[in-house]
Amino acid sequence: MICVGTGNNGNDSVHTAGILETGMQAEIPFSVSPRELVLNVQLWKSYADEIEISLVTPSGERIGPLSEQIGTQRYQAGETELLIYYGKPGPFQVTQEIYFDFIPRGAYITGGVWKIQLRGRRIKDGSYQLWLPGGRVLNPATGFYYPKAEETLTIPSTAAKIITVGAYDSRLNAPADFSGRGGGSLFYPKPDLAAPGVEITAPVPGGGYGTVTGTSFAAPFVTGSAALLMEWGIVRRNDPFLWGEKVKAYLRRGAQPLPGFNKYPDNQVGYGCLCLESSLPD
Repeated sequence: MICVGTGNNGNDSVHTAGILETGMQAEIPFSVSPRELVLNVQLWKSYADEIEISLVTPSGERIGPLSEQIGTQRYQAGETELLIYYGKPGPFQVTQEIYFDFIPRGAYITGGVWKIQLRGRRIKDGSYQLWLPGGRVLNPATGFYYPKAEETLTIPSTAAKIITVGAYDSRLNAPADFSGRGGGSLFYPKPDLAAPGVEITAPVPGGGYGTVTGTSFAAPFVTGSAALLMEWGIVRRNDPFLWGEKVKAYLRRGAQPLPGFNKYPDNQVGYGCLCLESSLPD
């Protein structure tokens, strides 16, 4: 059984999403810091949808509508070169990625407000997602003007068979706003549960201990709990056939509610917060 954190993009401005209908137009503005060295934007949509895409530069120059041909296109926008790639559906998904790579001709990408314009030409699904690079690699001033916290799970936490772990603040018994969240595009509930992930005491490089925060530090609590469950079941012969999905089911069943959440599973804390004692079958 594999346990994975949901990622820490829940309160970042690196993700946005929307729904498009035939004939409808949408404009997605995002800011670029004056000293941004590198930047890319990923647009994910249903391959069945035909969407007309244009870009507007900070100076007001409009690029597009882009050609929908599979492969790479190259455009010049002032001091920034745009490399745009239209992808194909992958082996395990029917969505299409359209990748925008912003390449500075000088030291930095052109700063200011950029806009991606979408127009639904022939829509069957309509949902779209846009991502900027996460992991705090961008300057704080770079981001979408209207970010969406929903569906900010990072890969591989979207996988169905793993245990997906969000973070909560065990000091306040409250969810962590940075914790990545699930949403309607998945056919199964994610995350599975939440574990402590704020101000966790852990070893630090060079020796000693420090405090750390993030879903990467919530996931080990669940990993250890899963290992103890498997020892109880397999080693001690209480449940010799304790396979991975059963471990997940036990942990979900034992998860405890958090204040403010009345319906479970929830797209932020899953089935509740980790409680190993309650996860042991009667």
